[in-house]
Amino acid sequence: MMIERPIYLEELKRWKDQNLIKVVTGIRRCGKSTLFDLFITDLLKEGVQKEQIIKINLEDPDYHFSNYMELYQFIVNQLQEEKKYYVFLDEVQNVVDFQKAVDGLYIKKNVDLYITGSNAYLLSGELATLLSGRYVEIKMLPLSFKEFVSAFESNNISMLFLDYMQYGGMPGNIPILKKNPNDLDQYLDGIFSTVVYKDIMSRKQITDKSLLENILKFLFDSIGSPISTKKISDTLTSKGISTSNHTVENYITAFVESFLIYKAERFDVKGKNLLVRDYKYYLVDTGLRSYLLGKKADSDMGHILENIVYLELLRRGYKVYVGKVDDLEIDFVAQNREGLKYYQVALSVRDEIVLERELKSLRKTGDFYPKYLLVYDMDLAADYDGIKKINIIEWLLGSE
Repeated sequence: MMIERPIYLEELKRWKDQNLIKVVTGIRRCGKSTLFDLFITDLLKEGVQKEQIIKINLEDPDYHFSNYMELYQFIVNQLQEEKKYYVFLDEVQNVVDFQKAVDGLYIKKNVDLYITGSNAYLLSGELATLLSGRYVEIKMLPLSFKEFVSAFESNNISMLFLDYMQYGGMPGNIPILKKNPNDLDQYLDGIFSTVVYKDIMSRKQITDKSLLENILKFLFDSIGSPISTKKISDTLTSKGISTSNHTVENYITAFVESFLIYKAERFDVKGKNLLVRDYKYYLVDTGLRSYLLGKKADSDMGHILENIVYLELLRRGYKVYVGKVDDLEIDFVAQNREGLKYYQVALSVRDEIVLERELKSLRKTGDFYPKYLLVYDMDLAADYDGIKKINIIEWLLGSE
């Protein structure tokens, strides 16, 4: 079954037939190709003919182009001047100088062009210069919890959420979870190996696999905690693993470019400006964390909940920062054109002391933007002087 991806599908529909290249980016296996299939199904329903749709997966051995001109000519030879064509190029970065083929197709009046890539550098360098102002990027993530739930017939939402925390939201997980969850590690190993060895080590010409994995494990084990490259370097050195701040920085950049991790900058709430040290990192999928660290979700539920909320805020179109208020911290400051929203995430606030601690930073913001306390407790929603307490599962299934 194809799982509906309404957020991304609506975004593609919104940009359809506009004179822009639609670029879908995201980690491997997060559903980019399936999104194209869902969109193509809609096009066919609207009356677009099959011959007007050209879809090429450039990881498919059936399509081998030694250079951009072969790809360009292959597509151009299928075009008729009087017809409109919808061209989909999956993992386009696999073709040498692909940006030249993309630019050539873009200037054709009867082509509406859609491309995907699994690396942030797709939109850097020459392509960004060549296509400046002529593309829109759609940043895709693995399944949201709402999308995850839609794939199951079960009404046991609490149990599904535990599965989601443990196994993550990669779409390919779903049939395995339904049939034999014990096979999930093998599937996740395939994703991890492809991203790490093909997208990172090969592209960045990294040869020290052990160092790379140790840095990644440190980051995966430290989600939601302030981290500096010096802290990582010092910790690894103390364990007899020789490295430098510069090397750690290069590796982290490679992880971010491959959409394996996301960097959350710190935001001074009162000064309304960004701070430049001790970032927090969140990973693209909690299932990859369970796989790499061999940990159950219940071993660090607080930070896993935080990670899930961070990704959901990105899905909902926010820029997401870690908030600083004097000497206190707000888990997330979410910003869009309408302003700011503040989110504090907690496993439980049934203890009055814990509740007061979580509310304290939200009360000190000095403004009237919406404030939320998201908790795992299955208690009734509450309001503390305008701060809304909401169960995290209800929030994920809703739209606050």
